[in-house]
Amino acid sequence: MTDLKELTKAMFEGIEAGSDIDLTVDKYMAEDFVEHEPVPGMDNTRETPRQMFKMMHTAFPDFHIDVQEMLQDGDKVVSRLTMAGTHEGDFMGVPPSGNSFEINVIDILEFRDEKAVAHWGVMDMAGLMEQIGAAH
Repeated sequence: MTDLKELTKAMFEGIEAGSDIDLTVDKYMAEDFVEHEPVPGMDNTRETPRQMFKMMHTAFPDFHIDVQEMLQDGDKVVSRLTMAGTHEGDFMGVPPSGNSFEINVIDILEFRDEKAVAHWGVMDMAGLMEQIGAAH
């Protein structure tokens, strides 16, 4: 059986690097990938993570992901992450503030044939918006 935790780490490293989000998404996510974490204005296909991570890198050029813990159960990997960066570009209509953010994230990825086919997640978006000065 494939070590899906290592596959997930490699995917997170590609997302964090940000040099080619399209390549990372195409390499690690199946064409029929389903996104179960709603993002306003985005669909539930693999286009959502593609658009979201491009937006993150544009708004937060130093965007990074720290893996705190990973658990694998069958074809699923649960990850406890910290995401952080400095707000230097527009993010969801919020102009650059220069503020840094650090939030906790829980991700669940389901795999088939060494590609992610589904994602469920909880990202502290309220905390991110507050830290960049969008919420009070």
